[in-house]
Amino acid sequence: MEDGRCRMTSFSDENIRFFESLPLPLALYQKIDGKIACILVSDGLCGMMKTERGQLIDILNNRLFERVHPDDVGRITRIVSEFSRRLCGYDVIYRSKYDPDGDYHYVHSTAKIFNTPDGTPIALFVYSDVSESESQSRMLIESYKMFQNDHFYSDPVTGLPNMNFLIEFKDDIYNKALNSNKTPALFYFDVNGLRFYNSQYGVAKGDDLMRLITDILKSEFAGAFIGRGADDHFIMITNFTDDDHFTLKLNSVNEKIKAGAIGNTPGIRTGICLLDSGIKLTDALDYAKHALKKIGSDINCTHLFYTQELDDKYWEQRYILESFDTALKEGWIKVYYQAIIRLKTGKAAAMEALARWVDPLRGTIMPAVFIPVLEKYHLLYKLDLYMVEQICREIPLREKVGLPIIPVSVNFSAQDFDHADIVGSLNEIFERYPVGKRNIIIEITEQDIAKATDVFKQQLRDLRSSGFMVWIDDFGSGYSSLNIFSQYKVDLTKFDIDFLRNLDENEGANRHIMKAMVEVTKKLGIRSLAEGVESEEQMEFLKSIGCDFAQGYYYFRPESLGSIVFKIQNGSQILPCETPEEYSQIRKEYEETYRKIIEY
Repeated sequence: MEDGRCRMTSFSDENIRFFESLPLPLALYQKIDGKIACILVSDGLCGMMKTERGQLIDILNNRLFERVHPDDVGRITRIVSEFSRRLCGYDVIYRSKYDPDGDYHYVHSTAKIFNTPDGTPIALFVYSDVSESESQSRMLIESYKMFQNDHFYSDPVTGLPNMNFLIEFKDDIYNKALNSNKTPALFYFDVNGLRFYNSQYGVAKGDDLMRLITDILKSEFAGAFIGRGADDHFIMITNFTDDDHFTLKLNSVNEKIKAGAIGNTPGIRTGICLLDSGIKLTDALDYAKHALKKIGSDINCTHLFYTQELDDKYWEQRYILESFDTALKEGWIKVYYQAIIRLKTGKAAAMEALARWVDPLRGTIMPAVFIPVLEKYHLLYKLDLYMVEQICREIPLREKVGLPIIPVSVNFSAQDFDHADIVGSLNEIFERYPVGKRNIIIEITEQDIAKATDVFKQQLRDLRSSGFMVWIDDFGSGYSSLNIFSQYKVDLTKFDIDFLRNLDENEGANRHIMKAMVEVTKKLGIRSLAEGVESEEQMEFLKSIGCDFAQGYYYFRPESLGSIVFKIQNGSQILPCETPEEYSQIRKEYEETYRKIIEY
């Protein structure tokens, strides 16, 4: 022991003086002769404990627990022992006296083990008096500046505190924010398009952009804690006033970034999480990241707040992803059938298969909830092939209860064809269930066909050559092009539901459009179907323009096969269906009519 401290052969005198001069309350421990010993304490810890350095080291080494509350001694002893053997981390709050006759203070202590340049393990303990957190935090924040030149704690490009710094001092940063008597918030910024900027102008210019953004953030948010996150991200903790105020600030930041950058950059976007004493800083960071991610590709959105609703949607999405394979295996996803009516006869000529997830824990999950999740993670092909297999399985039951076997359409997505050999997979299903390919209709949306890849185009052709009927779904829902009909041979076009919903708007423009589309499809030998029929008036209009089929709540709401069978067994009236003989006769008449149109 020299001058009230143990001599450390691995530390220079300069290093020792540096640590001892720190205002941050800390102590360094080292294993000496098989025993853990305190080797030095900082000025900050001496001041906090109101004890001279040599006496304090003696207390920490020999008489520590005479000042720790008796109820806390056992717990602290166990944690210190496990920590020294690297069996656990060290982050504890305990009660301790600064002098034998004084009151107990609540002390928060954290510790990390690191190796000195010669490989000696050193334990760094940092302390704070929870009872005096506000004044203590001010001192701690000031002491952080002493670490700024150390790249372990600072980002070499911007000079900002890095993630190591935030992790090490998160509690003190957090306490300072909460003690401001205002509403603090954590902002997680993303530099939009930095990778493209680097590839276009070079990494050096990209670093210049990051430094520019740093200076602008410091100027716009003076007094805020601003740190550098991973890659192209910044983290900021500051007081939040209101959304309008922050929007103006963020717009100003982006305008200055665009003005100061050497090339084009969209600026920054941010996820925001408001802070309170009930939320951990690490959780707040995750929430802000999640909010940022939800902005997605929306170019009109520059920031988004984390909300409970956003969190609920996140966990709902997680549940869908994690339970999807189980739902397929256990049959939680059911096939619901909706009749498609041939307007000429008023009988059901086909049905559309709609997926309903009947979950044992969450009840019925509608397609509008789970379909976008499966689409986002490229899992729709599993669902669509599953639907086909379930329909094939249910055909014998439909026959058993006396239902005529009419075709069933299944919606397929363009991404299905990019992630699986759909034609090959369908052929495998029909080898297991020899029920006839004409019983399944493949529906593809117009938008999917319009942006088809070469792989998709070839598989569409293979579908029809393999014996499947192909329908175009949602025709007219977006930018429509009749050029599709010159590229692909399809059996039917289904007009988007909005045509009927807005039939009489704009002086009945949709009436004329639908009539023209029906005429064009007839001349091409393509049948037509209108979805969304909800009234007799709509039905009569479709008949008047020669539309072939109709679908909607006016006729039939989607039902499971079990529900349909229950109605049959209880004598309830169901829609009449075409018999195979009627279907064959009508198809023969249609093909004859089409041949005459072509000849004409």
